[in-house]
Amino acid sequence: MRPTAKDLAIEAGVSLATIDRVLNGRPGVRPRTIIKVNEAIERIGFVRNLAAVNLARKTNYQFRFLLPETGDQFLDVLIGHIEEARKPFAEEMADIAAVRLPVEDPYKLAAYLGRLDADTTQGIAIMAPESPQVRDAINRLLERGIEVVQFIAGQPKAGSNDFVGINNHAAGATAAQLIGRFSAGKKGKILVVSETMQARDSIERRLGFDEVLNREYPELQALPSVETHADTARTGRIFQNIFANHPDVSGLYVMSAEARVPVGEISKVATKPLVKIVHERTPFTEAALLNGDIDAVIAQNSGHLVRSAIRILKARNDQRPPLASQEKIRIEILIKENL
Repeated sequence: MRPTAKDLAIEAGVSLATIDRVLNGRPGVRPRTIIKVNEAIERIGFVRNLAAVNLARKTNYQFRFLLPETGDQFLDVLIGHIEEARKPFAEEMADIAAVRLPVEDPYKLAAYLGRLDADTTQGIAIMAPESPQVRDAINRLLERGIEVVQFIAGQPKAGSNDFVGINNHAAGATAAQLIGRFSAGKKGKILVVSETMQARDSIERRLGFDEVLNREYPELQALPSVETHADTARTGRIFQNIFANHPDVSGLYVMSAEARVPVGEISKVATKPLVKIVHERTPFTEAALLNGDIDAVIAQNSGHLVRSAIRILKARNDQRPPLASQEKIRIEILIKENL
């Protein structure tokens, strides 16, 4: 049987009250006594039952996912997994919910973060473009004792080092390999699309994409990135202009999470089959894979993303390190045969 606090008190030669003070970091214990207790912990392999401790204290963690106010199917998929996680994590005294915010406005987002109170919110997973305002607001949250996970979109200079998502440079490099191999040595130009190049994930994906395409597929030329801002009419006009000036476009790489608009609009102007590589598994990309409208999807497991963020927030609040190998998000390559 696992050692109890009573076993630990006997081993250390101190009272249960002293054990409680040491385990909870409360004052009134001599340094030598703390050392004795910690040595006893190592000898008998004592591990705190955090679930029982939290239940006894009636500790209830409030964790919030701060997501963009606007978005398409990928956000719907994420919210579905957040709702799915509510019940199992409620059994671990964690209340989970999603909040939609205007993350494209860093001042409004920073103001919202500034109003969060550590008494009512113990942790957030935030998906927002990088900005000095948001970075500074995150640092102030950490100072107030609110744990922060950078969720899918990173804030590299923020004080929190907890990031849940894939390596975007590697994801872009993977896209270049796929387009190069699907092109099978044919010459052509690659249209590279993002909702916005203000997003760090798109910047990193573009860097990885160019690195591999330029090094290994000289017969393919990547055109300058274009921004759609998720606007269907704008996307259609951009594609018409590009195909008028570059009739030799042979491939499409969509760097942002939502591929529905770019893939739909390019079908109206392309006069020959294109190699199409996109990101994220959604109902649209699943259907497009099955009917041949796209060739491959570079994905990250949405359910794993959500569960990983919750586990990290809970570990930080329990003052224990997360299990790094469990929280590593893999790059997945999906084709119609392995959906």
